[in-house]
Amino acid sequence: MPGILDLIMDAVDIETFVVCRSEEDGRKLVVQLIKDWGFTDVDIVFCQFQGPGARVRGRAYVHRSGDVYGWLKPRDKEA
Repeated sequence: MPGILDLIMDAVDIETFVVCRSEEDGRKLVVQLIKDWGFTDVDIVFCQFQGPGARVRGRAYVHRSGDVYGWLKPRDKEA
């Protein structure tokens, strides 16, 4: 049976508000968070600094265009 990540078509997004000093700090913190979770291919797709921190949306790519997609692998029948 494939793992859950094998069933994701492209990416996992996370959106959060981080307390930080600048937009750049917010971006760095979210990239580090996603990398700490074990993802290696990470982009920031939105960042807005306001007040005490930044609203940041990060994207962890599981599959990029042209990859060998996990969701195309044959699945075992569930019992």
